[in-house]
Amino acid sequence: MSKKSRKPTVNIARNALTNQVFNLFAENSSHSFNFRQTAAQLSVTDKREKEEIKTILHNLCLQGSLVEMNRGKYKLNPELIVAVSKANTVTGIVDMKQTGKAYVITPDLPEDVFIGPGNTNHALNGDKVRVHLFPKRANRKMEGEIVEIIERAKKQFVGIVHISKSFAYLEPDSTNVPVDIYIPLGALKGAKNGEKAVAQITDWPKRSANPVGEIIHVLGQPGNNNVEMNAILAEFDFPLAFPKAAEDEARKIKNEVPAEEIAKRRDFREVWTCTIDPADAKDFDDALSLKKLPGGNWEVGVHIADVSHYVNPGSAIDKEAFERGTSIYLVDRTIPMLPEQLSNLVCSLRPDEEKLCYSAVFKMNEKGDVLDEWFGRTVIKSNRRYNYEEVQAMIEGAEGDFKDELMILHNLSSKLRDERFKKGSIAFKSQDVKFSLDENGKPLGVIIKEQKEANWLIEDFMLLANRRVAARIGDRKGEGEKKTFVYRVHDEPNPDKLANFTELLRKLGYKFQTNSRRNISTSFNRLFEDILGKGEENMIETVAIRTMARAEYSTHNIGHYGLAFSFYTHFTSPIRRYPDLMVHRLLDWYLKGKPSVNQEEYEQYCMHSSEMERKAMEAERASVKYKQAEYLMDKIGQEFDGLITGVSKWGIFVELTESKCEGMISLRYLNDDFYYLDDENYRIIGQRSGKVFRLGDDVRIRVKKIDLQKKQMDFELANGNSENIRPKTNRW
Repeated sequence: MSKKSRKPTVNIARNALTNQVFNLFAENSSHSFNFRQTAAQLSVTDKREKEEIKTILHNLCLQGSLVEMNRGKYKLNPELIVAVSKANTVTGIVDMKQTGKAYVITPDLPEDVFIGPGNTNHALNGDKVRVHLFPKRANRKMEGEIVEIIERAKKQFVGIVHISKSFAYLEPDSTNVPVDIYIPLGALKGAKNGEKAVAQITDWPKRSANPVGEIIHVLGQPGNNNVEMNAILAEFDFPLAFPKAAEDEARKIKNEVPAEEIAKRRDFREVWTCTIDPADAKDFDDALSLKKLPGGNWEVGVHIADVSHYVNPGSAIDKEAFERGTSIYLVDRTIPMLPEQLSNLVCSLRPDEEKLCYSAVFKMNEKGDVLDEWFGRTVIKSNRRYNYEEVQAMIEGAEGDFKDELMILHNLSSKLRDERFKKGSIAFKSQDVKFSLDENGKPLGVIIKEQKEANWLIEDFMLLANRRVAARIGDRKGEGEKKTFVYRVHDEPNPDKLANFTELLRKLGYKFQTNSRRNISTSFNRLFEDILGKGEENMIETVAIRTMARAEYSTHNIGHYGLAFSFYTHFTSPIRRYPDLMVHRLLDWYLKGKPSVNQEEYEQYCMHSSEMERKAMEAERASVKYKQAEYLMDKIGQEFDGLITGVSKWGIFVELTESKCEGMISLRYLNDDFYYLDDENYRIIGQRSGKVFRLGDDVRIRVKKIDLQKKQMDFELANGNSENIRPKTNRW
């Protein structure tokens, strides 16, 4: 073969190698390589090809694609980084792992993007980033490099201060912050070695592995209850106190109702009215009234604290309430959205006090059908404050104050509930973990609170009010222009997530139909009944909730899938949720015949409210997790019964039967065999012995180690072997 005939082949090979070299630098835009390192990265071992790479590097430098950093070492031209990145980029949110690797969650791709520890480029957990995607390799996850931090998720970080003679640093509590924050000695603000504090990042030099920061708040000694609860609030960027301007405004608001204000409102003071709340509640923001009408029908009033009467848009209280978005319920305290002068006194619907309300009043028959409705401002005077336990006892047969009225409300609420489930509402079950605490906040015991008929009584009427208020504004049907409104929306499940959930259930022995909206809701409700009390109950409920879309606030109404409502909003808790306050203002505005408000503006309000709700839930879960770890601190070495709630390549997750504390048995603690994960069948198997640890099995464990700061609980099998695993029967 002549040289002439071979030349095109040589050029093609060189072009292919040139592309590989350029892609290597494009994928690692922050790194520099010499020709030997380049060859090693591309797995090139042939001496001739290595020399070819040296020539290619030189030519790419002459073309301006690369720049020579120092003799023989090259890097992608900074002017090309943006162009290369934008050519194949996505934006998303960082999910940072303790090891320093990360995943970027993006709606633009069907899977998360893996980011190696060397390609995170100073991004932290929760940051919104732009990712340059690497070429997809067969049978590998999508990979990429973070090339731009669009928006930081956190401004402050909580951790332990460590001080030496020449420098200090803050070790973050959060396991998904894999770097310590360097603190110059002059920026300690009085923090002492070993104390818990809050720091903010002030700088992060490009070539530095660690950010530089300053202490902005000293919390105190780790382990102190107040310190730890304030640390959780600070970790999620919630304020530790109200601004002085908001407190000053609140103090000026008097807890009395002027006669001239009563004259403007529909008067319910002589109608029997009650509140039903948790025993430890102080902010009573909803009440129910009942009156028999001529002809045998009932008038049921859903009365909600009229916060909008006291909190004016743009006031200091209003601005702070908007920023907070919601009240936060930690294990030992409530962090209210409104100053306590309002939340616990002026707006709280306390018994035997005249209170201003915004009300939804329904005319209902014995079947629970709504025959007529009215919305407007009212004044009430509650006859009785009940807690859930009192009402539940009466429902179960005990005697008590105004039992007849409560039983009528119970009967009507049951009719509403039955109708809701007939139309496809899904009965997600909720279970609250409560603690009995001593005077120092130390947990003495765990109390599991389950929802019963008394809870449902209130819930059913709140759902009715929320649904009818939303329909009143949203369901125009030829009544004129569409009005911008704040809805509580819940999208249908992602088909892929639903398919994965169905496959999980199939392997666990449960049937689940997905061929219609009605069959899905029926399958969910039947499933929740079937798993009650079983080892897999907690895990299946958790996965079921993750399978569903997240409920959120929006001006774009798509209905509420889980409740099977075409129109739904949050109207019933303005003391503790800012969207409800917005709904009160909008409802009043539209009932007066005013034009629609700006949708884009209110959509931004909705997005902020949804985000603050998410953060509040995470803070509440963190406080529960901390107290569970604290509860087990003095029980190291003790044995407990539990259920296997999850398996992973790291270990076996076990929830203790009595306290609901969840910890992990690390696979390294199982030294009688080599165990591996059979993830398709949700089990761990011993390679030699064939011993199996299945999801849902009973297990006896011993508490091995507690890391209070990281809220981690380590267990080991009692007696150190798998004889303590007791498989469930009739499931596998």
